[in-house]
Amino acid sequence: MNIDSIFSVTPNNFEEKALTVFAYQFAHVSFYQTYCKLMNKQPKNVSSINDIPFLPIEFFKTQQIIADGKQAQAIFESSTTTGATPSKHFVADLSIYETSFLKGFEAAYGNPKDYLFLALLPSYLERGNSSLVYMANQFIALSEHQESGFILHDFEQLKNTLQATKVPREKIILLGVTYALLDFAEQFPMDLNGITIMETGGMKGRRAEMTRMEIHRELSSAFRVNTIHSEYGMTELLSQAYSKGNGIFKAAPWMKVLTRDMYDPGSYVTHQSGGINIIDLANLYSCAFIATSDVGKVFADDTFEIIGRMETADIRGCNLMYDSFGEHSSTTP
Repeated sequence: MNIDSIFSVTPNNFEEKALTVFAYQFAHVSFYQTYCKLMNKQPKNVSSINDIPFLPIEFFKTQQIIADGKQAQAIFESSTTTGATPSKHFVADLSIYETSFLKGFEAAYGNPKDYLFLALLPSYLERGNSSLVYMANQFIALSEHQESGFILHDFEQLKNTLQATKVPREKIILLGVTYALLDFAEQFPMDLNGITIMETGGMKGRRAEMTRMEIHRELSSAFRVNTIHSEYGMTELLSQAYSKGNGIFKAAPWMKVLTRDMYDPGSYVTHQSGGINIIDLANLYSCAFIATSDVGKVFADDTFEIIGRMETADIRGCNLMYDSFGEHSSTTP
């Protein structure tokens, strides 16, 4: 596979590239091949994106999903509540991840060197093997502002830094895990008009769940900004989507979001909510076709919104596939 061709994909040739990646992964990712065979799918009877089997994201909790013969340069791990099993993403080539998040950010916001980055990611920093922290660390390293950096729990320091660096025409991004931004907003409401507030990652069990609209309303009020930005990514992906307001996301060009019927995971729905399936062509050496547990809606221009997470009853179609497949596979140590 030519890696450069993934990042030069266009809407006109996306399906062609996706089918090429599918054929490669069927041939070289043994676990995914086994899953596809169980679904009675292989390259000779897959001729469109809608024919491609999407791997339920739960398998990243139990399986080492990586191309045969490849060694992991990094193992990214998801955050979890106490006692839960984390997902693990075995990344064979970190340079692909770096290219993906840099080009993705540039497409949405421009050159990261022009920004002052403040990353409020306490739960991710404490875990130490987060793909989000890896990305944020690269942005901080590329930034030409010496004030760029991580904040763990010192809200006073964050307040002082924001007040000291908030000057006209300065490009500043405050990237924070959602619950920590809400905690900061409650303790230090302040005028951050002109600063990009970007939330990601949700509540992580630290606060009661809220809708994105409620979260953005609270943050906008506390920080006196008109819009709240969002980053959408996950451990199992190597690409991100960004929202510049109202919870409407635009994915990187090499990433596509589809909505599946929540009761029939092999069928797709349009113009209505459904389970989120993601094609991430940057996931070349693991699996580029992932059925997530998120619920959302895709619009005619390929932008999308995330409505929430599936309840157990909603994902029974995926659970049935998972249970059936479990009879044919074994978990990794």
